[in-house]
Amino acid sequence: SIRWLSVFLRSWRGGLILITHDRAFMDSVCQATVAIHRKKLIKVDGPTEAVYAQILAHEELYEKTRINDDKKRREIEVFINRFRAQARRANVVQSRVKAMSKRIRMEGLESVRELEFRFTAAPFSGKRMLEVEGLGFSWPGGMPLFGDLTFSVVPGDRIAIIGRNGAGKTTLLNLLSGELSGFDGSIKLNPKARLACFGQTNVERLSPEKTIEAEIMDTTHNTGHNTARNIAGAMLFEGDEALKKISVLSGGEKSRVLLGKLLVSPANFLLLDEPTNHLDMQSVDSLLEAVEAFRGAAIMVTHSEMILRSFARKLIVFDSGGVSVFDGSYDEFLARRGWRDEKEERPDTPGDEKTGASKKQKRRQRASIIQARSDTLNPLKARMDGLETEIMDTEASIEELNQGLVQASQAGDADAIKKLSKALHEARATTEKLYATLDSTSKEHDRLEAEYSESLEQNT
Repeated sequence: SIRWLSVFLRSWRGGLILITHDRAFMDSVCQATVAIHRKKLIKVDGPTEAVYAQILAHEELYEKTRINDDKKRREIEVFINRFRAQARRANVVQSRVKAMSKRIRMEGLESVRELEFRFTAAPFSGKRMLEVEGLGFSWPGGMPLFGDLTFSVVPGDRIAIIGRNGAGKTTLLNLLSGELSGFDGSIKLNPKARLACFGQTNVERLSPEKTIEAEIMDTTHNTGHNTARNIAGAMLFEGDEALKKISVLSGGEKSRVLLGKLLVSPANFLLLDEPTNHLDMQSVDSLLEAVEAFRGAAIMVTHSEMILRSFARKLIVFDSGGVSVFDGSYDEFLARRGWRDEKEERPDTPGDEKTGASKKQKRRQRASIIQARSDTLNPLKARMDGLETEIMDTEASIEELNQGLVQASQAGDADAIKKLSKALHEARATTEKLYATLDSTSKEHDRLEAEYSESLEQNT
């Protein structure tokens, strides 16, 4: 459905403002990105990667400027302290004092709060963690939901369950966790497997009258107060916020409590049912990094193609009323098999009938786009590399000029101070221009990359 919607919105001729945490979906539809960062709006043409690149570049530039400003302050202070007692330099010293009083000190940037994930690992010795054979399930009095599913899970597996809503994905996860019974076939869980489960319906199991801290402490018998507070802090419930009652939390906050309980549970086998629904982009990245570092096995239900591409090495696919196992990545699945119902529902458009492009023509068009992308982007990339080298060289010269200025100040060499100060000012101005050029070149590179990627996708 998301794939269909992205195609529809790309052909939409009206205006569109989209709010979503699905980065791949956003990038496939939008021409520009607006981010709220440090209580400010930042708008950048291009995909989400472009706005994050600009934020990073600006904050790196700010921090370098702040460091240089602190050095300049120290240099002025050294000069003032050295020549304060000399009457013949009183005017110069007073001028520096006034200049110091007018300079606004640049404060260091506060760290941005983000979720921190790290699963508690439990040891496992054995070959298979789970064996499923001929599994089928029907709700009482209803038609079979799925049947004849066979697969196994070994340590290190990353398996995604994909398919339409209502196809049976969550039901399958509940069968594997032991929350549902009355199935056909067999599910054999290794006795040494330690499950940790996250499900949207688990929110209902949180006690409304308990605090966040108490819920986390009740996860295991040996979870102490300090551990619970640390986990709550990692879930962005810092300090006394951990004493909030579950009853006053939003749906997203309750999901974060569930994730906190998951982190404190020693496990070697994760079962995750759409764990990113209430997480922002940075938190999704943190969760995926934690899952990647997890040494056990993980099975996840998700609709996000970005997460599928990052996470899945094997797929359980619900498609056209059936279920099957695909041994490979999501992109391999799309290339080798694809969604059967998607192919059936996508009609030929009038434009397709008019063009009647053959597969050979499309291959030539695709090759032409790839060549054009290479001819356009490679020079921009070389230009960016050259700018980065120039910036590094200029910053190295600034450091040398700073050292020379300190030495000249200590020696009382007024001519050298004047000459070095002028050179330092020019070098800093050059650095700012180089950073501005690098920023604009990077934007142009990202914009063109997005256009070429869209052209290639439309030509597929």
